[in-house]
Amino acid sequence: MFDLVVRGGTVVDGTGAPPRVADVAVRDGRIVAVGELGDVAAAEVVDATGLLVTPGFVDVHTHYDGQITWDETMEPSSVHGVTTAVVGNCGVGFAPVRPGAEDDLIRLMEGVEDIPGAALAEGISWGWESFPDYLDVLAQRRWSIDVATQLPHGALRTYVMGERGVRNEPATGEDVDEMARLARDAIEAGALGFTTSRTLGHLSSDGLPVPGTFADDDELFAIGRAVAAGGGKVFEVAGAGISRHDDPDIVRTELDWMGQLSESTGLTTTFIVLQHDDDPGRWRAEMDRAAEHRSAGRQVVPLVAGRPFGVLFGWDVRHPFSWRPTYRSLAHLPLAERAAELARPEVRAAILAESDVEPPGLEALFHEFIVTTIDQAYVLGTPPDYEPGPERSLGAIAEARGVPVLEAAYDALLEDRGRSMLLRAVFNYTEGDHGALHEQLLDDDAILGLDDGGAHCGTICDASIPTYALTHWVRDRSRGPRMALEEVVRRLTAQPAALYGFDDRGVIAEGRRADLNVIDLDGLRLESPRAVHDLPAGGVRLLQDAAGYRMTVVAGEVTRRDGRDTGARPGRLVRG
Repeated sequence: MFDLVVRGGTVVDGTGAPPRVADVAVRDGRIVAVGELGDVAAAEVVDATGLLVTPGFVDVHTHYDGQITWDETMEPSSVHGVTTAVVGNCGVGFAPVRPGAEDDLIRLMEGVEDIPGAALAEGISWGWESFPDYLDVLAQRRWSIDVATQLPHGALRTYVMGERGVRNEPATGEDVDEMARLARDAIEAGALGFTTSRTLGHLSSDGLPVPGTFADDDELFAIGRAVAAGGGKVFEVAGAGISRHDDPDIVRTELDWMGQLSESTGLTTTFIVLQHDDDPGRWRAEMDRAAEHRSAGRQVVPLVAGRPFGVLFGWDVRHPFSWRPTYRSLAHLPLAERAAELARPEVRAAILAESDVEPPGLEALFHEFIVTTIDQAYVLGTPPDYEPGPERSLGAIAEARGVPVLEAAYDALLEDRGRSMLLRAVFNYTEGDHGALHEQLLDDDAILGLDDGGAHCGTICDASIPTYALTHWVRDRSRGPRMALEEVVRRLTAQPAALYGFDDRGVIAEGRRADLNVIDLDGLRLESPRAVHDLPAGGVRLLQDAAGYRMTVVAGEVTRRDGRDTGARPGRLVRG
């Protein structure tokens, strides 16, 4: 007798093979049969006729490092079919940590990944010092999905070098040896790889670059050799080329050292690819260089996004009027009451006429960015449109109406009873469409990801990219080519699983883990993002729901039905 049979679904198995109608049988957390099974006995039989059956999605770029210590549901990623998530990206995380230095890592995560420091301080229970200790604590946790870890350079450097590491002073030979030793310990304990950040765009909430940003080759290669010696798989880099850099030579040559590191260690070196408006063609040169490395046997793999990396503005998150006195006097009201007040003509006139009070710290830089580029933001709409035409920009709307752009922004934010949001595409939208993204995705080796689940809580909700990949790229795109269903599923399942050595999942086949999604592809849709105040200390984050996921299965247990969490917690820590 089987535990579960998913009968008659259109199976897209993750390998890139064409869809086929088949039954999938599950016993003891494993797939035990795929094919025409006939009338078999099972504790539960699901009729999947007309529905899509895929492996569970593997998301290799998340920042749930803090959230996994207090949350079990792992939303928003679990809402979008993800059954395995990898944390510890971009060189930031929470282990190792010396007693009393926890706040250093909180400030680092707060600044780089825009996760409220108060939420992290209240939510994380700590209880570890070394990375192996951290894994032992996580091994006691239970989630709705599986979680795997990587060792972050920022935490490692801070642990070994203290304030010298925080301030990016050069490492001594003794420092490097100790970092290498601890890196091997972390990998042998179960971390899957190592991550570092080289971009000046990654700053702690103190305004300091991530520890390791300026690390020299001796430090990087010593750690890489230790990771390989411990059995690690991946060396992930948030490269200098993500944003503008003071030294263009570093940007131009960083793919060279990544290739050398891969060749000398055998590790797969991954790097983030984003199109930047200041140098919109650089991503092509980076991907071409990576392809040359792979042709020579050096595994250098790009990580690409499924849609433009953009920030969302709304009344419950950041917006152009956040620091105007009249708005601030109303900010405490619930959204419905606040929207009603904001719609009053005298309130609208007062806010539009006022000057901002001075925002504190890094918030001043963010606010300046919002106000000075608001004309380039788009009305996201309902359903949300992440590939809008130029007529949807606030600049175009303001011009058509003959009003200042901030007035157009104010009115747009009041739509849908104040729940409307604006999208400011920061990366991957220089030409005003998904053309660059499509070109990036034509690279067969490129990993579809950069979902940043758990990060940038009040500005993005890109954890919904798996759903977007199925709706926009497979079914709905009208402004350019689409992608084949089986190829998108491969990018979400078998390919990222293979990158990290997850040889037990990512494919629907006998003997593999029973991580599955049953999806109504015709009815699949993304809802509009919404702000909720459910983080520890009342912190705000954006969530984005999806309709059309009939069932998600993790290790044979149904964790979600028709978009709702079932309470099942089969998710465990995955050790390398």
